[in-house]
Amino acid sequence: MKNKKIKILFLYTELAQYFLSCVNHLTNEHKNIEVHIIRWKINSEAPFNLKIGKNIFLYKRENFDDKKMLEFSKNLGISILICSGWIDKTYLKIAKYFFKKIPTVLMFDNKWKGNLKQYLASFLSRFFLLKRFSNVWVVGESQKIYAKKLGFSDENIGIGFYSADVDFFHKMFKKNELLKKKNFPKRFIFVGRYIESKGIFDLWKAFIELQKEYPNDWELWCLGEGEFFDKKIENEKIKHFGFVQKKDIHKFIEKTGVFILPSHFEPWGVVVHEFVSAGFPLLCSEEVGASSCFLEDKKNGFYFPAKNIEEMKKSMKKIINLSEKEIFKMSEKSIFLSKKINHKKWSAQLLKFLKI
Repeated sequence: MKNKKIKILFLYTELAQYFLSCVNHLTNEHKNIEVHIIRWKINSEAPFNLKIGKNIFLYKRENFDDKKMLEFSKNLGISILICSGWIDKTYLKIAKYFFKKIPTVLMFDNKWKGNLKQYLASFLSRFFLLKRFSNVWVVGESQKIYAKKLGFSDENIGIGFYSADVDFFHKMFKKNELLKKKNFPKRFIFVGRYIESKGIFDLWKAFIELQKEYPNDWELWCLGEGEFFDKKIENEKIKHFGFVQKKDIHKFIEKTGVFILPSHFEPWGVVVHEFVSAGFPLLCSEEVGASSCFLEDKKNGFYFPAKNIEEMKKSMKKIINLSEKEIFKMSEKSIFLSKKINHKKWSAQLLKFLKI
């Protein structure tokens, strides 16, 4: 199987660089693997400059109707099909054609919440998803619960579909380690879209109130763009930098100390994995999916309930009151937790679906 050409087809929604980093690692490590990706248009609020390596081919979703996509997929001679979610009806038709011919893998990041909509999906899955997909690849344990409710068995479920570029961010930790150990930067950092579901207005309100109630030296740096960027709160201790490309993130990682994500809704959040890989303690709302994997309360950060400004203030205050030695100990714990998921494990899971 090592010398045989293996062709993988991803039917994807919006591409992100962290996903392409996983694919780049796969094709670099396995020269006989060729990856083809049909993808939706790039989100204007996250205009990443995407970098692709050899044996990786990108195609625009808008160039395919049902017939063209099926012909294209059949002519490729693919060994495995991986589909991002169940929202694209054409993608589902392609999966149905290849079902039982090759491994067909469903990927999703929805957490199990036990609401009416999910129970209905669980009931309908036997007539729908289980007739299109042989396997499922989810991002974490909560998503695995949902996969089992949908009818997939343990042996057909993979975990860890989302992975940060751990090595890339860990190098930044090593570069800044001694400097931060001596003089830890008193700056919180938020990275995300400027939309209401990210909890940005709660964050700004909590930070400003805390400064008034408990004056301190800490600042808040915010990176990102979105529909509410023009409505951002201006304050002498809050800085807004707009969207930042991956290649420039080191400038901000060097000068900030604690990552905060106050989302109202966040099925996962790869940015959490990125910042623990860079050695950042975390402050996360309980709605952030990735925190279940990368945040241990009181050990490398603190949780707070989503939409609860008072509890968010308490969490920030806990960080402010720690000694630099205590904060740096949290940084080291984050580095340890960041290794739970990485490119090597991602590639291994994909090859396991192929039974290689």
